[in-house]
Amino acid sequence: MFNFEKLDVWHKAIDFADQVYTLTRSFPDYERFGLTNQMRRAAVSISSNIAEGGSRSSKADFVRFIQMATGSIFEVVSQATIARRQGFLSEAAFAQLYAAAEEQSKMLSGLKKSLNSQPSTLN
Repeated sequence: MFNFEKLDVWHKAIDFADQVYTLTRSFPDYERFGLTNQMRRAAVSISSNIAEGGSRSSKADFVRFIQMATGSIFEVVSQATIARRQGFLSEAAFAQLYAAAEEQSKMLSGLKKSLNSQPSTLN
């Protein structure tokens, strides 16, 4: 097992990506290379950045990847807002995704705080 696989935040990021993939399946075909692709890539980026950050030997590097993962969450929220306004997401689906994004963001913030309280190298 890799070290990132032990993190609850990574598992939640995988769940979040699953949720985004499920929601974007109903988007119009003409959005396949637009919002569908952008939302999926941003959602996948969250768990990918957590995993890549976990491979780093310094906490500063790991924190940088956590910040990138947080940025990807914000991207999904922005894109989901556009999708809702365009009628691709219902209010209920948007609210569910938004709540999951908030939870993911809080977990990443907690991990970042934890890393910042550790010695400068990770082993």
